[in-house]
This record gives sequence, structure tokens and C-alpha cells, in this order.
Amino acid sequence: MKNNKQYLLLQQTDKKITPFKAMSIAIVPSKGWVNAFRIALKMSLRQLGNRLSISPQSVKEIEEREANGTITLNRLREVANALDMQFVYGFVSKHDSLESMIEKRAKQLAIEIVMRTNNTMTLEDQQNSKERIEQAIAQKTSEIKREMPKYLWD
Repeated sequence: MKNNKQYLLLQQTDKKITPFKAMSIAIVPSKGWVNAFRIALKMSLRQLGNRLSISPQSVKEIEEREANGTITLNRLREVANALDMQFVYGFVSKHDSLESMIEKRAKQLAIEIVMRTNNTMTLEDQQNSKERIEQAIAQKTSEIKREMPKYLWD
């Protein structure tokens, strides 16, 4: 990492998303959570509509928009309040941590850079050994991770 502040921010963010990891295996109901909770609570469209001060048809539209992925976060928050629930959302990394995500991307970039240089050297009949290439990739990966250059996510 470039500096301790950046590293600390990365660690704190990782800590904040940790509780969401367990939720990554949750299966979203096909008709959405609003519909699932409404049905589970034996609440009619009219009853939920009354709690939201909207028509039953508008509740149906909310359920459809959630199922289609076109609903807003604010609307979901309003529905959660009407259901006496708390709305929570977050991101779950596909990696073990944000640091491992950076490591993976840094290695991809390092491979591109080193192999580009190696191709040029091969054309000039100055080919490197496999061990030297691997060492150069490891060094470049470490450098990219430490510096976190602006081009990291290009």
C-alpha cells in the first residue's frame, strides 16, 4: 500500500463488509423479498398499501419492480419501515478480502507489463528465463500493490 492511511481505510472497509459474506449464499425469492415477506405475514396488498399510503395496485408494482431489479433503494427502505423491518444493503467481495482483490489485479497488470517487455526482448534475441520472468512478475506485482497507481483499475 502506498501509505498507512490507505491501508487502514482498506482494512476498515474490509471489516465493514465482513458481515455480508454470509449473506452471499442467500437465495433471493423469485418474486422478491417484499412479496415473500408480505405473503409470509399474511398481509394483503391493500393492507401493505395502507401502511405505505398507496393503492394495492401500487404495492403490486413495487413487488414487480423489485423482482425486475428496477426498484430504488429509497422505496425498499420505505417498504421495510412499513413492514416494521430494517432495510440493509451492501456489497460482497468475490475475493477473500479487498487486499486479495488488489493482489489479483496487480498480478494481472504485472503479467501484462512483464510479458510485453519480454516479447520485445525476445524479438531482440535477449530472451529471459522462465524463473527470471516469474521473479519480475512477483516484483512488479509487489510494486503495483504498494503504489496503487491510478491505472490499477483501467
